[in-house]
Amino acid sequence: MSLNGQVAVVTGASRGIGRAIAMKLAAQGAAVVVTATSEAGAAKTAEEIVAAGGKALAVKVDVSVVAEVEGLFKQAVEAFGKVDILVNNAGITKDGLLLRMKEEDWDAVLDVNLKGCFNCTREAAKLMSKARYGRIVNVSSVVGEMGNPGQANYCASKAGMIGLTKSVAKELARRNVTVNAVTPGFIETDMTAELSEKTREALQEQIPMGRLGSSDDIAGAVLFLVSDAAAYVTGHVLSVNGGMYM
Repeated sequence: MSLNGQVAVVTGASRGIGRAIAMKLAAQGAAVVVTATSEAGAAKTAEEIVAAGGKALAVKVDVSVVAEVEGLFKQAVEAFGKVDILVNNAGITKDGLLLRMKEEDWDAVLDVNLKGCFNCTREAAKLMSKARYGRIVNVSSVVGEMGNPGQANYCASKAGMIGLTKSVAKELARRNVTVNAVTPGFIETDMTAELSEKTREALQEQIPMGRLGSSDDIAGAVLFLVSDAAAYVTGHVLSVNGGMYM
């Protein structure tokens, strides 16, 4: 699954799943453009990649803002000459029950998670279509498939990413650009680390494999989808959830 000579853009890569994906792609030889909403967050992951012998560029960007996304891809091309891989991982949550959810909380989550995915995909598609090669992976969520109380905005955004994935896959297939999605289940993150033992046990009871996933589990799935091993896979939604939703 060598990615030598390829250039990847990974959004939301300051920590957790995004960081793991960026590190995994870099370890396989890709030059990685690391994005985050803070300069420090992007720089931290980029510095780790460089320290491990890889190539990286840190870019602060709000993916919901078109001009900033255009600037991101311009910087990527200026630094590395092209973009072969895009991983749309940037996302936020603003949870709340539907009857209490503020309009601004709905808009904020849809703007970052879904519109941000659209913004980045559109810019990447321009470059990839011209090059007649590309790999796009959208990091959705198991709750985008099954729903989750208190997360109507988040679930809608992640379900929307799946629809976007399938539509764009059909549009770009003849350009040798594959577009797939990964739907993580419950993953060990900073947020789950703060849960009580009782809550963690309740979560694990919902998972046939009996454990929460790791960020590296997701990174491995992404690596497969951007590699030559998945050259004939497009429009697919790859569940990585330990069997909790099938």
